[in-house]
Amino acid sequence: SLTLLLCCSFFLAGFCSAVCVEVPSETEAVQGKDMKLLCISCMKREEVTASTVVEWFYRPEGGKDEPIYEYRNKNHEFPSRFSGRLQWNGSKDMQDVSITVLNVTLNDSGVYTCNITREFEFEIHRPLFTSSRLIHLTVVEEAGEDFTSVISEIMMYILLVFLTLWLLIEMVYCYRKVSKAEEAAQENATDYLAIPSENKENCAVPVEE
Repeated sequence: SLTLLLCCSFFLAGFCSAVCVEVPSETEAVQGKDMKLLCISCMKREEVTASTVVEWFYRPEGGKDEPIYEYRNKNHEFPSRFSGRLQWNGSKDMQDVSITVLNVTLNDSGVYTCNITREFEFEIHRPLFTSSRLIHLTVVEEAGEDFTSVISEIMMYILLVFLTLWLLIEMVYCYRKVSKAEEAAQENATDYLAIPSENKENCAVPVEE
């Protein structure tokens, strides 16, 4: 029925709505491969209107932080050991401000810092908020079996199964609720038709909201 369709469509829309999750970056790269340095800084819905500046720094073991990349209305790559090997992977809403290091070398091991500065555009004031993400990257010559990634994949499949079952349960509950409402309406209509015509003038069929 139309009521069931609307009910389930509303549920599915809420279930499938996009969300922002601050997932930590991987910390191990393989020599000669590309490595995405994941940096996600979620904003609340009412905070979306904001100008964002992103700064990436690299610090070798025993060294100091040096700027390697910046996003300030446009991309800017600083002269460094990464020159020509950095690629912007940020999203349009500037919640994902990740970069990718191309053709990783053993010398790229170290600490990467992602600094995010947001200036929110409210009517009365324009507050500034800053946040940082640290990534301790280790570069290896060959990829080995990553027990953590295997566990993560298993947990992901378990979560998908759980969410699927939950979705089915909610749809069944929604269907039963609508069916009971329709049965109650039919019973009321039947009871009304069974009343003698001379008594119908003083009787009103109840309407469920």
